[in-house]
Amino acid sequence: MNVAKSGYRVFSANSTPACIELAKKITERLGVELGKSVVNQEANRETRVEIKESVRGQTIFIIQTIPRDVNTAIMELLVMTYALKTSCAKNIIGVIPYFPYSKQCKMRKRGSIVCKLLASMLAKAGLSHIITMDLHQKEIQGFFTIPVDNLRASPFLLQYIQEEVPDYRNAIIVAKSPSAAKRAQSYAERLRLGLAVMHGEAQCSESDMADGRHSPPCVRNSSGHPGLELPLMMAKEKPPITVVGDVGGRIAIIVDDIIDDVEDFVATAEILKERGAYKIYIMATHGLLSADAPRLIEESAIDEVVVTNTVPHEVQKLQCPKIKTVDVSMILAEAIRRIHNGESMAYLFRNITVDD
Repeated sequence: MNVAKSGYRVFSANSTPACIELAKKITERLGVELGKSVVNQEANRETRVEIKESVRGQTIFIIQTIPRDVNTAIMELLVMTYALKTSCAKNIIGVIPYFPYSKQCKMRKRGSIVCKLLASMLAKAGLSHIITMDLHQKEIQGFFTIPVDNLRASPFLLQYIQEEVPDYRNAIIVAKSPSAAKRAQSYAERLRLGLAVMHGEAQCSESDMADGRHSPPCVRNSSGHPGLELPLMMAKEKPPITVVGDVGGRIAIIVDDIIDDVEDFVATAEILKERGAYKIYIMATHGLLSADAPRLIEESAIDEVVVTNTVPHEVQKLQCPKIKTVDVSMILAEAIRRIHNGESMAYLFRNITVDD
């Protein structure tokens, strides 16, 4: 397709093969050429971006996947956005399938809401719109002063279950915590399967830092105003991890949005095996799979981990054959086309529930 006829360009903000591969898949579906640019690191680790063609008056879509070096990827996106802005691009739209720092979207003690900071930085750099997928918390959209389209990967994962999981009618959808029950319920209802929920914890979980169970301590504070005694604050204590629901003789399919540190998933798989599940699958949108995740998965009771290509994970797949990938370039390409043509995005959210 001719650039003049299309009126927009698609650039890759990352020089890694995985990002370029995703960008090429999207541009092939759109029938446009990938924009010419150079993204590299100087000897002192500074990011340099050069736009190799005119973008004056055009709508630009920047595709950025987030590899392990998260902060470098963010700087690449910010520098490229600003370079396009100063090159007089009309609109600059970021296609960020996995939004980084999305787990840091809550205030924790004396920390900060880093996700809000990143949202402000992207808008300040020049982005006018963002396309992302399965935000860790949907409320993150409220951090932005620009429009955000939060696409869903569930239709692709549901299709994988129906086509690639043998005898999926004998499966049961599992939420690894009560907070994930709504997502699991959405999958279960659309597949017409049963639902099980894991309750309790084996060790301290991510939520411990946020729920205040250790602050204030469970003792009376005598240093306050004389005569003022606050009620005794009792610390929370979750029971040992248990399963609410019958998984005996069933295929257990655990669903979540992110799989990064896999210790919780491995512990959940062991409990499900003890309760009689004969196969265990994990379905997640973003496969970060940090540190020793591939090795732990390979040595665990998990039979298969299915993630999308929103995050590069080719190295992890080489380390662990259990990891499978689902391509979501189709929906990203369609979102780009619809936004450029001013068409409604509602079609991309058909049969998608609020809880999904």
